[in-house]
Amino acid sequence: MTKYKAPLVKAFLEPDSETFSYLVYDHPGGQAVVIDPVLDFDYAAGRTRTASAQQLLDFVGKQRLTVPWILETHAHADHLSAAPFMRQRLGGKVAIGKQITEVQAIFRDVFELEPGFLPDGGQFDHLFADGDRFTVGELQIRVMHTPGHTPADLTYVINEQAAFVGDTLFMPDLGTARCDFPGGSASRLYHSIQRLLALPEATDLYVCHDYPKPGREHRHRTSVAEQRQHNIHVHDGIDEAGFVRMRQARDATLGMPRLILPAIQINIRAGQLPPADEQGRVFLKIPINQL
Repeated sequence: MTKYKAPLVKAFLEPDSETFSYLVYDHPGGQAVVIDPVLDFDYAAGRTRTASAQQLLDFVGKQRLTVPWILETHAHADHLSAAPFMRQRLGGKVAIGKQITEVQAIFRDVFELEPGFLPDGGQFDHLFADGDRFTVGELQIRVMHTPGHTPADLTYVINEQAAFVGDTLFMPDLGTARCDFPGGSASRLYHSIQRLLALPEATDLYVCHDYPKPGREHRHRTSVAEQRQHNIHVHDGIDEAGFVRMRQARDATLGMPRLILPAIQINIRAGQLPPADEQGRVFLKIPINQL
């Protein structure tokens, strides 16, 4: 097996949604990818800000990095994507999994979106399939389709040492992603997690969220070995039937994420806002009794 250099990883925590964004790069002055950038959103006021994304941009400038890719692990339901802001400042392509078309078709109907919105993934610059590989400087990136939380979740495995798993797994004391959004599946999530846990035990796993209990600081990195030994939902010895029963029972007790209605409408558009009206105003929809 080819021995790769360990990638350099800088994590950025957006505290309101407890989301981690990542900048992964080969060396200062080299090449990088951005993963899951966050656009700040004041829900009560309906106002967006770019303070969190700017922190990431400042680090890119300090390290003199070139960023050819802005990668989404999935269409997030708990925060708005800052991908367009990042692309405007850095260039590069915005990419997601090709199954985003399934998610778009589901939520086009939920929100009764405008006729011009097509669920074909064309809002993104590139759609990845399971097994795709691409190179960014000294970073060798392999794409894994890891559905269950949504139909379109991806994991990005970089230099066969670091895997960016989105919402599929959390820290071991928190468990696994919910599967009760439209298109979700606890059975598919179980099989996706088994693929992740089949990676070498030393592989670092980088999560998109952490919701620590009192007394524990936020963490963004775990490992395959730690997950196999200690994940409360899916450690070694948990079979598919037991996991599905647990996951479905737990999901039935959960409320919807606070930002799901604005987030999904924007994130299935690759982070773009809906079309403005003749006065330049932008509106989001609030479907009643749909989720």
